[in-house]
Amino acid sequence: MLPVTKFLLYCRSGFEGECAAEIQVQAATRDVAGYCQAKTDSGYVLFSPYDAAQAQLLFEKLDVRKMIFARQCLGVVGQLEGLPVTDRVTPVVQSVAGIHFSDVWLETADTNEAKELGTFCRKFAVPLRQALTKMGILISDLRVPRLHLFFLDSSRVFLCVCLPEGSSPWLMGIPRLKFPHAAPSRSTLKLEEALLYFLSEKEREKYLQPGMRAVDLGAAPGGWTYQLVRRHIHVTAIDNGPMAPELLDSGLVEHLRVDAFRYRPAKAVDWLVCDVVEQPIRIARLVAEWVAGGYCRHAIFNLKLPMKKRFQEVKRCDDEMSEILAAKGVDYELRFKQLYHDREEVTGYLRKL
Repeated sequence: MLPVTKFLLYCRSGFEGECAAEIQVQAATRDVAGYCQAKTDSGYVLFSPYDAAQAQLLFEKLDVRKMIFARQCLGVVGQLEGLPVTDRVTPVVQSVAGIHFSDVWLETADTNEAKELGTFCRKFAVPLRQALTKMGILISDLRVPRLHLFFLDSSRVFLCVCLPEGSSPWLMGIPRLKFPHAAPSRSTLKLEEALLYFLSEKEREKYLQPGMRAVDLGAAPGGWTYQLVRRHIHVTAIDNGPMAPELLDSGLVEHLRVDAFRYRPAKAVDWLVCDVVEQPIRIARLVAEWVAGGYCRHAIFNLKLPMKKRFQEVKRCDDEMSEILAAKGVDYELRFKQLYHDREEVTGYLRKL
């Protein structure tokens, strides 16, 4: 494989600072120092270790699934400028000749400015894939890295690689979900993506079984409740606002107009989901207290972040939740991610082991 010299991370536009701070922390924990290039609203961050020899070692250890603000984390192995309009395929193929890859993905930043490149990438992917296959560069072996081409425009591209087991399984790190017309709000996609991201297929089969029970805090009008009901899970919906009549008619939903911060179920439930608009530290404490107190086994929740120090706020919530759970002697798994369908927020998943 070509040597990795730096790292390219995709993120939500406007969160480049948080993504840069996170990769700096990730690298520092592995004694790797470097610097970031992070242009506001660009949708990506470049991290360059000062010691090039450390880049390859860091590449083998980084796992985007353990990062919060990065959608994808790639090792940069080259950059091409001035690709000729008449033949863009040859320079790319020549740059990776003799190397094996399991697949090739053509990507751009997730910004309005880069959207027009999407059509170009789709058209260019066909002849490029054919040429790479003909040269024996693409092979059916998932043990070898995947090749990513990150286009800044149609003539400039970063050549990147990733190890599939430590990367996002989705192009551009974005799951393509279709809004279900029966859902009462688009927020339903947040929970659908969270369940796809935090749980494997086997875990979804195990932990989302028909007949289970859940509580949805801040439920109205029922976007998150809808995802549970469609899996035949009984839901207690907590909100002073109205719920979609179709959900109430399902026979699986009980709607209680009570305080989300004071409500506790008489009997433990399988799931707590929470999309209450409140200070993130209050939500973090509430969810941790539910799990620590034995009121639920799993929780998915959103933290609405402040305008500044967003990375630090997530860390603060993480520390607070860990302290509450540790004080009760609870073994747990806790993860955070800024999902594609999140905006000024991150989603958390907490599970009692």
